[in-house]
Amino acid sequence: MQTRLFIGGKWIETAATLPVRNPFTGADIARVSLGDGPTLDSAIATARAAFPATRCVPAHERAALLQRIAQAIEARREEFAQMITAESGKPITYAEGEVARAVCTFATAAEEARRWSGAGEVLALDAMPAGSGHTGFTRRFPIGVISAITPFNFPLNLVAHKVAPCIATGNTMIVKPAAKTPLTALLLAEVLASAGVPAGQMNFVVCTNEDAARLVTDERVAMVSFTGGPDVGWRLKSLAGKKRVCLELGGNAGVIVHDDADIAAAVPMIAAGGFGNAGQSCISVQRIFVQEKIYADFSAQFVAHIREKVKTGNPRERATVVGPMITAEALAKTRALLASAVAAGGCIVLGGEARGQCLEATVIENVPLSHEACTGELFAPVVTLHRYEDFDEALRLVNDSRFGLQAGVFTRDIGRALHAFETLEVGGVLINQVPTWRVENMPYGGIKDSGFGREGLRYAMEEMTEIRTLIMRHP
Repeated sequence: MQTRLFIGGKWIETAATLPVRNPFTGADIARVSLGDGPTLDSAIATARAAFPATRCVPAHERAALLQRIAQAIEARREEFAQMITAESGKPITYAEGEVARAVCTFATAAEEARRWSGAGEVLALDAMPAGSGHTGFTRRFPIGVISAITPFNFPLNLVAHKVAPCIATGNTMIVKPAAKTPLTALLLAEVLASAGVPAGQMNFVVCTNEDAARLVTDERVAMVSFTGGPDVGWRLKSLAGKKRVCLELGGNAGVIVHDDADIAAAVPMIAAGGFGNAGQSCISVQRIFVQEKIYADFSAQFVAHIREKVKTGNPRERATVVGPMITAEALAKTRALLASAVAAGGCIVLGGEARGQCLEATVIENVPLSHEACTGELFAPVVTLHRYEDFDEALRLVNDSRFGLQAGVFTRDIGRALHAFETLEVGGVLINQVPTWRVENMPYGGIKDSGFGREGLRYAMEEMTEIRTLIMRHP
């Protein structure tokens, strides 16, 4: 198990260490080296020094490197999955799915590196009178050192979604993984080194959030890519100054189930979207809006499905859907919020009890829409159920949120689907699918408090590059 930091192609041990705890058992499973200000200064300087070389690596070599990384993760998929489960508490089947996605992330980045290669366009300059006799085209160039700050809930694939496009574009990076789940990221660093990533292109430093501010304020850093909570994310943006910033933040994803929906198909998808990974995802289903005519039928089928299929408990058991919450503090906060929601008029239909560090899959209805259980981000295995009369009302209810990441709509009417696409104030509208759904090559990101910029491989590559224009006057 790698517990040292990775800087300049070397493994660095520090005097200070940080414990890593299994959230299900509460046991310490490792201690990792903890970087400080000078450590980060060294990592930034190393990344900056490597950039003149990495920016010139040919596209075919970047693609080959990314393909080797994908193959190396695949070869160690069981090791990665076990590590994810150990340090994050993610159920093993979900951990295996995350590893498979990470393989796809790097393999797709390899394809994009070959296809993209600084892709630009030829400019029709003679569309303007002054452009006659001129030829122009554009090309995208890497921007330099990128800071990547990642959360605990997807300790492999959310790191991969920053690392892979960085390599594909020839940039360099300092990765600051979540302090609660650094071991998976350091295992990825080990894979990167074995695959032949140029020394200094990828650097991994575990540090405190206070020290991580250097990754945002240092003038040598060209871009900050942050995935995490909205309060922290927007504060970092205010500190970033002239740097490019990409923020993937929180959400309280809404799902609409209209009266023409296939309820039998919708129920298992919505349950998986709300309770998988203990609801600890920024696109986890949180608010469910059901048309009045089918509310009773949907609620009965939904609760029955959860009782039969959604198991809470040991994340190493393959039947488990809801594992532990990441910390005792997170669990206590959620239980207090549930008590507040009940005091405000809500009724817990199912769940609400804790088993050790695990909160049972919880369904609550009649919660006032103004309550924090609806307006905030729960990040827990809790969903709220609400009735509505007409479709436009449902769209208004989903939009009545400070967040705008993704939303799901279950309907068989193409007109309603297109109307939802035009109306919903989110980064992605999913028809007959839950907002928790994501694949690696789609643009991913939100509006309002949910973020700024887009990820998804080609779209992240655009964020990590800048357009340069060449104009030539004909002799």
